[in-house]
Amino acid sequence: MSATAAATAQQGIYHKAGSLRRERRWALWSAYISLIVAAIVMLAPPVYMLLTSLKTSAEVADLSGSPWWVRRPTLENYAALLTNRMFIDFFINSVKVTAAVVTITMVISVLAAFALGRMRFWGSQVLATGVFLTYLVPDTLLFIPLYQIVGGLGLLDNAWGLVLVYPTLTVPFCTWIMIGYFASIPKELDEAALIDGANWMQMLWKIFIPVALPGIVAATIFAFTVSWAAFVYPTAFITTPSEMPMTIGVVSQLIRGDTFAWGQLMAGALLAALPPVVIYAFLMDYYIAGLTAGATKG
Repeated sequence: MSATAAATAQQGIYHKAGSLRRERRWALWSAYISLIVAAIVMLAPPVYMLLTSLKTSAEVADLSGSPWWVRRPTLENYAALLTNRMFIDFFINSVKVTAAVVTITMVISVLAAFALGRMRFWGSQVLATGVFLTYLVPDTLLFIPLYQIVGGLGLLDNAWGLVLVYPTLTVPFCTWIMIGYFASIPKELDEAALIDGANWMQMLWKIFIPVALPGIVAATIFAFTVSWAAFVYPTAFITTPSEMPMTIGVVSQLIRGDTFAWGQLMAGALLAALPPVVIYAFLMDYYIAGLTAGATKG
C-alpha cells in the first residue's frame, strides 16, 4: 500500500471514529434531556401537592402569589388529619383490606402458577394465556356485575366486600409472573425430587418457592400497590365513612359541596401514597428483577 493510500485510509478511520463520538454525544444529550423532561413532568404533581399541604387555607385561597412558593409553612394540615379518628379508620381499613388481599392473592397465584407452569396437563397453556387476558379486562367493565355479586352476598358497604373483588385485579397478573418463574426452573429438579420421594407440595415449598423468590416479591408488591390504591371498586361499593379506605375516604370527607379543603386533601393524598413509596424504595431492585425475569422466562 502506498503512503497516499495509507494516509487516506487513516483519515477515513479518524473520520468514522469522530462521527461515532458525535453520534454517541448526541445520543447522550438526547437521553439526558428526555430524562429531565420526564422527571419534571412526573415530579411536578407530587411537588405541588407537598407545597400545597404546607400552606394554610388562607394562603391557598390567596391567588396573588406564586402557587409554587410557600410563604408561611405549617404542618397543621397533617396534624389535623393524624389527630382525626376518621382518618385513622381510613388507614386501618386500607391496611386490613390490603393485608387480606395480598395474602389471598399470593396463595392463589403461587398454587395456580405452579400447576400451570409445572404440572403440565391438557389445556394448561391455553388456560395460562386466558389467565393473563383476564387481567386485561378493565375494572370499569367488571364493577357492575361484581356489584350485583357483592350485593347478593350482603357485603355492600362493607370493607370485606373489597377483599372479595380486589383479587380479580391482582390474581391474573401475579399468576402470570409466577408462571414465568416456575416454567424456567430445570426439569431435572422435579425428577430428582420425585426420585427422592417428595410430593408436589414438598417440591413447591422446598424447591420452587426459594428459587422463585424474586418473582414472589415482585408479585407481592404489585398486589399491595393495586389493592392499596384501588379507587373504582371502593367508590362503587362503599358509602359509609367508617368502612372507607384511604383512597376514597380522604376525598369524600374533605370535599363538601363546592368547598375543598385543599391543604388537608393534599396532605391526605401524600400520606396515602407514602406506604407504596416506602415499599418501592426498599424493594425496587427485587421488583424490577422479578418483572423482567418473569417476562423473559414466561
